[in-house]
Amino acid sequence: MRRIPLSRRSHIIGFQPLRTGTVEHESALERDYVTLIGFLDSRAAITSQPVTIEFCDGAKTRRYTPDFLVHWSGGPRELVEVKYRKDLRAHWPCLKPGFVAARRWAHEHGATFRIATERRIRGAGLENAKRLLPLREAPLDLAASQQLLAVSRSLHRPTFGQMLAASPVPRALALATVWRLIARGALRADLSTPVGFDTILSLP
Repeated sequence: MRRIPLSRRSHIIGFQPLRTGTVEHESALERDYVTLIGFLDSRAAITSQPVTIEFCDGAKTRRYTPDFLVHWSGGPRELVEVKYRKDLRAHWPCLKPGFVAARRWAHEHGATFRIATERRIRGAGLENAKRLLPLREAPLDLAASQQLLAVSRSLHRPTFGQMLAASPVPRALALATVWRLIARGALRADLSTPVGFDTILSLP
């Protein structure tokens, strides 16, 4: 069981349910990171505080525990530290030796060490994740989805708005169905930017 110490910033203890298991977090930024990873790769396995690394810092023996180990479904593994940029700048001399040890550990275990800050985590991708993740398991009207996928094939990479305009089903149903199709990956969109009526959609 992960022991979660008191944090100076955004101390939010919680559990994030993913398809591959439940992940613990200790801050709002860690919570957002887990949400984003679960959205980008629903089959990614995330282990919280996976290892404690001992290393020498001058004459002292110190320990460092990274926040997560991410095993992407495609094979690569990442050892990850989640930190606010402000905290990195303020405590870099103290943090750096542990990060060097983590990078060495990752190399020895076939992984990559990364530091994830709010700049990488927060943005349009995270907002899309928050909106679309609940829709992955939402009921889907199969008849409407088949009709809308046929519209996508006939128009070839239409915008979201063009899909709705050409839809043979009522607009409210079409709107709900298109969002669900995007969430399930049946329609592709650039999820690094906000999704709107000008967003281009395509088939996988």
